[in-house]
Amino acid sequence: MYYVVYGVLYGLSLIPMWLLYPLADGLAFLLYYVFRYRREIVMANLQIAFPEKTEAERVRIAKGFYRNFVDNFIETLKLLSASRSFITKHFVIDNPELLEEHYRSGRKCQLHLGHIFNWEIANVAMPFYTPYTFIVVYMPVENKIFNRISMRLRSRTGTVLLPATNMSKAIIPYRNSQYMLTLVADQAPGNFDKGYWLNFFGRPTAFVRGPERGARIADIPAVFVRLYKTRRGYYRAQLSRGADHPAQLPEGELTLRYARFLEDSIRKDPASWLWSHKRWKNEWKEEYRRLWLE
Repeated sequence: MYYVVYGVLYGLSLIPMWLLYPLADGLAFLLYYVFRYRREIVMANLQIAFPEKTEAERVRIAKGFYRNFVDNFIETLKLLSASRSFITKHFVIDNPELLEEHYRSGRKCQLHLGHIFNWEIANVAMPFYTPYTFIVVYMPVENKIFNRISMRLRSRTGTVLLPATNMSKAIIPYRNSQYMLTLVADQAPGNFDKGYWLNFFGRPTAFVRGPERGARIADIPAVFVRLYKTRRGYYRAQLSRGADHPAQLPEGELTLRYARFLEDSIRKDPASWLWSHKRWKNEWKEEYRRLWLE
C-alpha cells in the first residue's frame, strides 16, 4: 500500500505549480467556507493574539492563513520530485554568513524556528546551503504509510531526522560531530507544569524547555530563524543571533529571547503562522508561578 500511495503522490508532484495553485485556491475555499476546518480554533487564537484588530481584519488574516496552509501542503507535495535547482530557486537564506561563522570556529549550531510557512521547503533546502550535518527533530506521524513518506521526503536531500520521542538516544551517534540541530521551538509542552511560562501576545503561555536546555548544557550557539514569503511559492530565511554562549545566560533567558523573536516574526506576517493548533489551550494557574520567566 505504501508504494501505491507514494506513486500517486509522486505523480501529482509532477504537475506544474501553475496548475497546482488553482487547485490549492479551491481547497482553501472549501476548508474555510464549507468544511470550516478548525475555524473556531483559528478565530479564537486570532482574537487572543490581536484583540486590537477589528473582526473584519481578523477574518482577512484567517482567510490568508487557510490559503497559506493549503499552499504549504501543495508545495510540500511538489518536493517529492523537485530538483535541486527548483528547491534553491524557491528558498534562499538572506545571511548565511552567520552559519558560516559558527562552522569555521569548529562549533556546533542550533536553529530555533516556529511553525511559519513553509518550513518543509526550508527543511529540504538547508543541506544545500551548509557544510554542517543538518539534523532536524521531528514528531512521528501515527499513520505508518504517511510517516514513511514524510521521512523519505524530508530526508531526500541529506537531512538527518531524529524522532522527538527518542531524541536523547537518537542524537548519540552525532554527539562528536559538527552538526546543526534544528528545533521547532514554538511547541507547547506535554506537561504544562514542566515548561517555561511567559507572556506571548500578552497572554501567559507555556514553552517547551528542551531547545534551551540542550543549548545551555553543551553551550551550543543558538540561531533564530524567521521564514518569510516574498511571493507565492518563494521563501527566504532571515537569521538572527540568539546567543553565542547560551551557558552564560540566566536560565530561561534564551527561551524569553526566542518568544519575543517569534512574536515579532508573526506580527510581520500574521497569516503565515499555524493558527489551527491550540496554542493557548491551557489556562494559567498560580501553581506555575515558579516557572514564570518575566
